[in-house]
Amino acid sequence: MAYNESHLSKTQTTQGVSDLGASKVLRNTYALLSMTLLFSAVTAGAAMAMGIERINILVFFIGAYGLMFLVHKTANSATGLLATFAFTGFMGFTLGPILSAYLTLPNGAELIMTALAMTGLTFVGLSAVALVTKKDFSFLSNFLMAGAIVLILAMVAGMIFNIAALSLMVSAGFVLFSSAAILYQTSEMVHRAGETNYILATITLYVSIYNLFISLLTLLGIMSND
Repeated sequence: MAYNESHLSKTQTTQGVSDLGASKVLRNTYALLSMTLLFSAVTAGAAMAMGIERINILVFFIGAYGLMFLVHKTANSATGLLATFAFTGFMGFTLGPILSAYLTLPNGAELIMTALAMTGLTFVGLSAVALVTKKDFSFLSNFLMAGAIVLILAMVAGMIFNIAALSLMVSAGFVLFSSAAILYQTSEMVHRAGETNYILATITLYVSIYNLFISLLTLLGIMSND
């Protein structure tokens, strides 16, 4: 009896420490995510004010994946924070020319605000599902891996053949993929099953939000014949 009580006490203590650790990761992640999103908005505004034209696709891929690699290499040090802001600042800067192009449309501002609102509501809703229900969404890992491969191949095909319908499918696919990634990443932080580094968690959520916004903006533009 004494052994069972001691074992139960240790289990509860371990669970309490685990919950505190998860809460700390969540707080740090959402705080850093908020700052990086704000910083991206600033760099996007700077690119628009400077009249920067759309970034070359090769430059974008080199910059984005190069900086993302740097974030992963430095995630366990203070340098990781600088790399995170460098990455998100670059992503925001590349977003500026896209927003400028949409603002030239008759209803461009409305499309941007609608996509922004939908992105925010989707992120908050999906995060709430994972945090409130505390359901383990680790089963989505296989879907995310397969989805990433399919989307990359579809993007390459779209750039080669320039098929409008394929562009629509890729955007819709990215909406589903990004939504699943938000659920998965939030679940990982809650359950401490995989992600305990708030810098890496922030980058994953940031990329999901970025892709979700761009995809929704594209879909809204297509539906409005723009």
